[in-house]
Amino acid sequence: MTVTCFGEVLLRLSPPGRQLLVQAQSLDMVVGGAEANVAAALASLGHAVHFAGVLPDNPLGERALAALRGAGISVQHIARAQGRMGLYFLEAGAGARASAITYDRAGSAFATAAPEAIDFAGALAGARLLHCGGITPALGPQGVALARAAQDAAKGAGVAICFDGNYRAQLWAAWDSDPAATLRDLVADATILIGNHRDISLLLGRDFSGEGAERRREAAEAAFEAFPNLELIASTARHIVTSDHHRIAARVDSRAGHHQTDEIDVTGIVDRIGTGDAFAAGVLDGWLAGNDGAGAGLEAMAQRGLALAALKHSIAGDMCPVTRAMLGSFSAGASDVRR
Repeated sequence: MTVTCFGEVLLRLSPPGRQLLVQAQSLDMVVGGAEANVAAALASLGHAVHFAGVLPDNPLGERALAALRGAGISVQHIARAQGRMGLYFLEAGAGARASAITYDRAGSAFATAAPEAIDFAGALAGARLLHCGGITPALGPQGVALARAAQDAAKGAGVAICFDGNYRAQLWAAWDSDPAATLRDLVADATILIGNHRDISLLLGRDFSGEGAERRREAAEAAFEAFPNLELIASTARHIVTSDHHRIAARVDSRAGHHQTDEIDVTGIVDRIGTGDAFAAGVLDGWLAGNDGAGAGLEAMAQRGLALAALKHSIAGDMCPVTRAMLGSFSAGASDVRR
């Protein structure tokens, strides 16, 4: 059984040495994008992963394809089209200065693609899960149509859906959008939701009382009531001390119960981008292994997601090429040099 991931592959351009863009004389380039990051992490853990999407028929598209192939992802269901490559610029934070992202993806080959340009049926053949999320519909009406087509194809094929909320305010604000209504329609199809109480507040148009774990459980129960297909909700809680020191806990809720990990310190951060995608991949790795919605299974998914997210903070670039052996070493607490 395979996993199919669907979304826009991007190029990330960053000034070296944590410079600001106004200081930069050169830019470092890596390939990423939320769904591609999840695909890469799952492939590195040994899963068969297909990617569905659209890339421009130019050298930038070739660069992206090479990166996906190098990560062990099948690219046979990525369509090629005329148009531009989606870009984003990252100014990496330092000390008290937060990282900042500037998008340059309007009118990309992906954002302007017609749903029929993508062979969703072929990409989903034999798949156990479709992973997609809220960034695609945030791109505009055409993005909404793409997201809807992907999920309709998954439902028609009997493939479970994991939806990552991934709310991007900059993208939704760029057009006459109704993010809550659009995302509600898409989340209604999902078996797994990657999102926290703030995502659920947006979906349901209400706030939740209490603090910490109690508020997250209240939000989860409200989401389960609103979305009958939903079986799991996974999220992280992040406390930022400085740009190089975060404290993170992970949580997975089912209809029957929940598990929240202890908070761990993540220090000496190399790259914050893609850590949420690594968390999603860790949770999905546990789900694909057959963990159910009961106590031990929830704990395994939460711990695996937290471990992969923590490791990603130490790796430059968008993607998380952590192997199962590396994941096992982290879980065992090994931090010395492996010889």
